[in-house]
Amino acid sequence: MPSADPVTAPGQRRGPGLRVRLTLLATGLVAVVAVTLVWLGWMLVGEVAASVPQLPPDTPVLVDGVRVPAGELADALGKSARVEVLRVGSVAFAMVVVAAALVSWVLVRRVLRPLHEVTATARRLSAESLDARIGVTGPRDEVAELAATFDAMLDRLQAAFDAQTRFVANASHELRTPLAVIRTEVDVTLADPDADPAELRRMAGVVREATRRAEHLVAGLLLLARTEATEVVPREPVDLAETVPGALDAVRAEARDRGLRVSTDLAPAPVAGDGALLGRVAGNLVENAVRHNVDGGWLLMRTGTEDGHAVLHVASSGPVVAPATVGELFEPFRRGAGRTGSGTGLGLSIVRAVARAHAGRVTAEPVEGGGLAVTVTLPVRVGAQDPAASGV
Repeated sequence: MPSADPVTAPGQRRGPGLRVRLTLLATGLVAVVAVTLVWLGWMLVGEVAASVPQLPPDTPVLVDGVRVPAGELADALGKSARVEVLRVGSVAFAMVVVAAALVSWVLVRRVLRPLHEVTATARRLSAESLDARIGVTGPRDEVAELAATFDAMLDRLQAAFDAQTRFVANASHELRTPLAVIRTEVDVTLADPDADPAELRRMAGVVREATRRAEHLVAGLLLLARTEATEVVPREPVDLAETVPGALDAVRAEARDRGLRVSTDLAPAPVAGDGALLGRVAGNLVENAVRHNVDGGWLLMRTGTEDGHAVLHVASSGPVVAPATVGELFEPFRRGAGRTGSGTGLGLSIVRAVARAHAGRVTAEPVEGGGLAVTVTLPVRVGAQDPAASGV
């Protein structure tokens, strides 16, 4: 019986396919069972014939008008019964084996169909067709589980590839500005034969600032891409309240120069996650609140637990933000109307990516009179006591 497996390419496996081997195995098992049943029937018939009450061996018995000794008749009946069992059993054996082979061939084909779909999908995959999925329907057996696992793997691959594509596109787009500044400054300075040391120092300062911005941009893009592609983050004990002081220290001088009133309300907010990434969340939110604030404005940071979740809340004054544009602030390189500053436009994008990686969420809403309030909600660490629930 020929195999229906696809023709194998050079370097792939050779020999009987899985369908042929499973069919042969099932047919062999049925054949062994059938032979065993025929043998048992043959033995049983012999035992039954031997156990039938018999007349004395020399007693004549009339069979079709012929007198036959009872002993010979009993032996003849036993042998005839066994021969008949073998004859009928052989025919039944052949029919059962053929039926088992056909049924096994058809059933194995149906069972292995998802495996062929997995193989066909894997062969079709390319950078342009990562959206292909198997989508097996039917009983949730082992083969369907394999297909579902393969689809999940493709989801992860597509997410990683999309993150890489966005990284390259965003980097190429955003790096054009600092690179253009550097090239323009260098070209203008080189074209001036009378450039003095003061002009050269001015050009060097501009180039240094442009390279600093480019370096900051690349670092933010790398962090965003790494966070978006992260499936599992380390589960270390982290208290969101402890991430706030370091974030405030980094912007304390700028906040003082702009006359910002900073207030905090820090209650324990225990979570499990990557301490460095969660620290970056607090840092980005504080930097965003300071850079997009107004002179003489205010900044509030609050941590705690609410409804079984740890919360980090950062609110600040600033330009008026239209409610319809709040969602755009979480997209890379997007700033709301009136929101300016020297940032890269990646701060809230990184915050959202880190929150998702920790099975949390981030929301934002405009502050009445101008400004923005951002709230990060994460699951409370298992085993940590909820101060609100305990009445502390």
